[in-house]
Amino acid sequence: MPQTAFECLELEEMVARLAKYHPADDAHLVEKAYHFAREAHEGQVRNSGEPYFSHTAHVASILTELMLDARTIAAGLLHDTVEDCEGITIEVINREFGDDIAQMVDGVTKLGRLDFSDREEQQAESLRKMILAMGKDIRVVLIKLADRLHNMRTLSFKPRDRQVAIARETLDIYAPIAHRLGVYTIKQEIEDLALRYIDPEIYHEIARKVGMKRVEREAQIATVIGTLSGKLEEMGVKNFSIEGRPKHLYSIYRKMVIQNIHFEEIYDLIAVRVLVDSVPECYTVLGAVHTLWNQVPGRFKDYISMPKNNMYQSIHTTLIGGRSIPTPFEVQIRTYEMHRVAEYGIAAHWKYKEGGNSGELDKKLYWLRQILDWQSETRDSKEFMDGLKTDLFSEEVFIFTPKGDIINMQRGATPLDFAYRVHSQVGNSCVGAKVNGKLVPLDTELETGDRVEILTSSSSKGPSLDWLNVVKTQQAKAKIRQFFKKELHGENVQKGRDILEHEAKRRGVKLGDLTKAEYIEPILKRYTFADAEALYAAVGYGGLTSAYVISRLIEEQNKAEKAQAPQKAPTLPEPSQVMRQGKPTHGIYVEGGAGMLVRFGHCCNPVPGDEIIGYITRGRGVTVHKADCVNAITAESERMVQVSWADSEVGLFNASIKVTAYDHPGLLGEITVFISDMGTPVTAASAKLNKNGTCDIHLVVQVNSKEQLRQAVSRLQKRTDVLEAYRSAGQ
Repeated sequence: MPQTAFECLELEEMVARLAKYHPADDAHLVEKAYHFAREAHEGQVRNSGEPYFSHTAHVASILTELMLDARTIAAGLLHDTVEDCEGITIEVINREFGDDIAQMVDGVTKLGRLDFSDREEQQAESLRKMILAMGKDIRVVLIKLADRLHNMRTLSFKPRDRQVAIARETLDIYAPIAHRLGVYTIKQEIEDLALRYIDPEIYHEIARKVGMKRVEREAQIATVIGTLSGKLEEMGVKNFSIEGRPKHLYSIYRKMVIQNIHFEEIYDLIAVRVLVDSVPECYTVLGAVHTLWNQVPGRFKDYISMPKNNMYQSIHTTLIGGRSIPTPFEVQIRTYEMHRVAEYGIAAHWKYKEGGNSGELDKKLYWLRQILDWQSETRDSKEFMDGLKTDLFSEEVFIFTPKGDIINMQRGATPLDFAYRVHSQVGNSCVGAKVNGKLVPLDTELETGDRVEILTSSSSKGPSLDWLNVVKTQQAKAKIRQFFKKELHGENVQKGRDILEHEAKRRGVKLGDLTKAEYIEPILKRYTFADAEALYAAVGYGGLTSAYVISRLIEEQNKAEKAQAPQKAPTLPEPSQVMRQGKPTHGIYVEGGAGMLVRFGHCCNPVPGDEIIGYITRGRGVTVHKADCVNAITAESERMVQVSWADSEVGLFNASIKVTAYDHPGLLGEITVFISDMGTPVTAASAKLNKNGTCDIHLVVQVNSKEQLRQAVSRLQKRTDVLEAYRSAGQ
């Protein structure tokens, strides 16, 4: 396990640390929260067998290491009381500790008590709530990161499937957030811990290889430090510090797996960090290292002149040292203040901010404002999650305005994204763009160093819906949707209604039957729509997908019908002896229809072991559906017929499986062979690469029973590169 950067402190040590970095803060508040939380969690035990309060104490200790204020530490001690302790509400926290702390606790409290259709929706809405809370007070997410760090440290006490699920969520969401906030101290540890549980074999292999080269690496680092120290003293540089920089295992893993390079090809396994007092001294040091050693072409980055969005500033250069240092090595150069920010990121500002939002800090958090902007326009949970992951994972490019100002944008951004980044009106009135003085198409991908000029026209009629396919940033998409939402409300309402009618017809249902008040009201309430027109408009401008809305309406209709007439639930008569007379067709007995043509519905692909129902089609015999298939549930009752499976094995049946996995070369082939080796033939396979580095794989397999299908899915779920696997509807 990686060495931990934080330890658990007793109350006295916690208060003493707070007094050291913030002597004027209210230590009594921390003491009160400590005793309150310990009493509230009395009798609760974690999976490890430790008292539950030990978790909150660890979280508070981490927050003191980040040098956060007393109110944040108190909120860290209290963060689980509302969720896990009977009788403790946000109102109680507000009364005892004030509104500031209550808001932070509320921001990190999960939404587990609310009713959502699936786990993905629950996770999406929990994250949406956390991001909204971040917009009000960034300390919310710092508490959440400290909470996640300690949970990752104690993950060994969870069942294997939960270990993998939590580790993947950590890599997908929390590590990128820590990166965006510049809190590398936490980011690196949770990444290493996540890798340990997702792929323990490669984790231990990398750790072994790093350990094997430790003596050689340390000797070379000592040579670099000795040589560079002598040179800087000779040049008169004062108060410098040089030390070896540890390489965390996950960064090595990313280079090996994602960039497809060998361990021996990784340049920065040997690395040193130089700290000085001022920016001019940083460039003096840079000159010194380039004098001493040869620079590796293409391996120089100046994040001082062009800082990252997460406030990170440093100079990185990779060098070749000759015979004494045969391996290429990296040197990082920064000031002591830059180093503090590099380690603690946004947390470093809270030592002085005490809750306010400075103009400088607000600029650094522009990416957060972007997410806040587009999430309010995105109602669909899946779209929100995909957009969030894209924004968090995206690399940056540095674009110049005509005046020479630098604007950070995600890689892949287009001139149209740039236009909307400047201002909504600039984007809406855009008629063209110049990059480096030349006219270019609006979908041109921008690169670092490009100078972009947006051409506008006062006579422009506004954006085109096609622009949603041109822009790459969620912010631009949100602003385009906002235009259509405001300017074309009536058209959106009609368009949304038409789209929903088409989707309903495709599902074999009528929209009018689904939009009764009792069916549509829960959806309106869920998304705070004033009326059905607002819902139609949201579908019209792209805020909600038609498939999602129709699915939820059918779900609400089924709930209502079951509640009103439980006796009419799918209770077809038990198969009679008469029904079982004669030979089955394709393993299916049809009541009163011996010898009838039998086919299986591609919408649900039933297999032996599923509850099934038959539907008499016009001229095509009987179509067999799963009893819970939407097409069966909504079909005309007079055309339903009782069917049952034959008692004996009758061959193989098609079934569909959806797999989401981390993408890597040969993934589709590996999954296909893996399934086939189980005795489950694959008849069709397709794959779609996602922007976040994952891949969606759709498989059609042949099985002889529901149990065989279940076993295949279960084995897929246990693969370390698989995020999720489940039986899906037919294609």
